[in-house]
Amino acid sequence: MRLYLLALNPTDSVTEGFLPAAARLGLDVTLLTDQPEAHHKAYGSAGPRPEILECDVRDQHAVITLISTHRAPDAVFTNSDHLQTATALAARYFGLPGKPWQAALRAKDKAEMRRHLARAGVDTVWSAELPASRDAASLLALPVPYPCVVKPREGVASEGVVRVEGPAELLAHCAHVRAGRPGAALVVEEFLPGELYTLETLGDGRIRHVLGGFHTELSAPPYFIEERLTYLPAHPEPVTAQVLAQLDALDVGFGACHTEFVVHEGRARLIEVNYRAIGDQCDLLLAQLLGIPLFEHILRTHLGEPLPLDLGARTDGRARLDYPYATVAGTLTAAPAAADLTVDGVRLTYRPLREVGERHALYRTNRDFLGVLRALGDDQEAVDRAATGFLAARSWEITP
Repeated sequence: MRLYLLALNPTDSVTEGFLPAAARLGLDVTLLTDQPEAHHKAYGSAGPRPEILECDVRDQHAVITLISTHRAPDAVFTNSDHLQTATALAARYFGLPGKPWQAALRAKDKAEMRRHLARAGVDTVWSAELPASRDAASLLALPVPYPCVVKPREGVASEGVVRVEGPAELLAHCAHVRAGRPGAALVVEEFLPGELYTLETLGDGRIRHVLGGFHTELSAPPYFIEERLTYLPAHPEPVTAQVLAQLDALDVGFGACHTEFVVHEGRARLIEVNYRAIGDQCDLLLAQLLGIPLFEHILRTHLGEPLPLDLGARTDGRARLDYPYATVAGTLTAAPAAADLTVDGVRLTYRPLREVGERHALYRTNRDFLGVLRALGDDQEAVDRAATGFLAARSWEITP
């Protein structure tokens, strides 16, 4: 059976998750990407190596044409935020299982997500879309509630997202984002107070499993850099019910979904819906923590196979992830190497995300991550001690 996997840049989710899972399922993989050289470099001879073809994967016409002139598909899949709609349209064209393209578009387009939820009567957040052709000064005529949040309409990884306190900051940040993203539409919306959480789900269009979620700790305002995620086997039932109701309104229920939301005074409100598996190595940890073939389950849904009624997932595991990140621009001159340790029964996995000697600007987003520490055990206090001790004993040095 042939799986077409669409990707932009190489990611740990694909390299360590989906490609090995596809190999275990006996699938022949054709990877379509607009960055073929990066993928050729990423896949060594030791692991599963897909057929790699260059394609404008953001364009569903290009994807459909390439597949039509290559080999017959049994599944068309992506774990990229940017490619969900094109992938869904291609899967539908070939009569294969996939996400509704309308739901994929709603999840990706943050302005349309807000409009759709409001039309459905599920939740109303004050929001305004600023098309690329419109002067940001037009926002001053609107009743913008301050503080508010400005973000790219189709952004990811907190890039370009900032909390602003007044009209002058609003105009300045719109100009800043547009300078780095010419042609990008922006969204301005009310700031939603509360603690930030995630809900991880997996469905086949018939049933939907809730895989728990994470409590996310962020950097200080005005930016939204993820510093730590702590696994929660379950949210309070009323909170989960509220989030699932909003996902139902968006028609999001097929395959994997990573939903971010805040809870304030018992009310759950969506921040964004990432219609894919959670990234930044959280998915790798989740598969290990739950003790299930998570990546295989996701691929099987796109092959048309039903999910089991009981995944057999563990519920007694505890875990957290930490992301040391750069706070200044410069060259990384010292950093710990990759490590796999067991400390007081807690499994620690550290992976660097930048090479020593690399020079980077300061992005004030998740692109500033220097590494990721995964900690997994049976007791949260032990997990926290082991992770805190590992980070305290190591240093990351940046030379401006």
